[in-house]
Amino acid sequence: MGSAVRSMAGVTTLANLASAISARAAETSFIAELKAGSEDAYEWLIAHYHQPVYGLVYRILNDPADAADTTQEVFLKVFRGIKRFHGEASLKTWIYRIALHEASNQRRWWFRHKRRETTMEAPIGEQDRQGFALKETLVDEHDSPFDCTAHEEVRIKVERELAQVAEPYRTTVVLRDIEGLSYEEIAEILQVSLGTVKSRLMRGRFALKKRLEDYARQAGRDLGLKVPSHGARVASLEVGSK
Repeated sequence: MGSAVRSMAGVTTLANLASAISARAAETSFIAELKAGSEDAYEWLIAHYHQPVYGLVYRILNDPADAADTTQEVFLKVFRGIKRFHGEASLKTWIYRIALHEASNQRRWWFRHKRRETTMEAPIGEQDRQGFALKETLVDEHDSPFDCTAHEEVRIKVERELAQVAEPYRTTVVLRDIEGLSYEEIAEILQVSLGTVKSRLMRGRFALKKRLEDYARQAGRDLGLKVPSHGARVASLEVGSK
């Protein structure tokens, strides 16, 4: 029995390896098309990455207009730099790294020059996913009209408090709990170790949870729900523990 299990595990490993090699080969081919100037390849790139990049940039800048402008700049940098991209990281990792760099530059400029109130408009077109996590707190396309009103209030509150979480913890929470990236992808994008990613994620989640505890207790009372005791885990707004 043990031998059979080991054999099955070996087959699974080989299948995963074959799949990874196939995906890598497909990406290499796609990158070659981008470098050759294929319009179809560029159209697919924008269609596939525009909304995720916008969502990431928006949650760093908290301003829809600035996020839209910065997203355009990100893709200009991608188009200009693709010929110098040699596959040191995945295409996704490379694009997200550019997005974070451009958003960080814009945020620094904002603090130096604008100094104005940010808006809390929601990014458009984000897709809901299975499971209850931070992303599901911020995005839900299946509420009733009453629930939509309540959900919008919660979303605005969570967005506002998330914006107050210090860097680099906020970005790590956004990449993991909203964008759904793996620890390895985040480590590549931020160019830090896995241990640093996990540490920042834990601290970012804890900071957001603490900022939301009083609001969660008050919201629970207003809705007639059982209110967790002070210091207890706020399950309704828990941002995940994986």
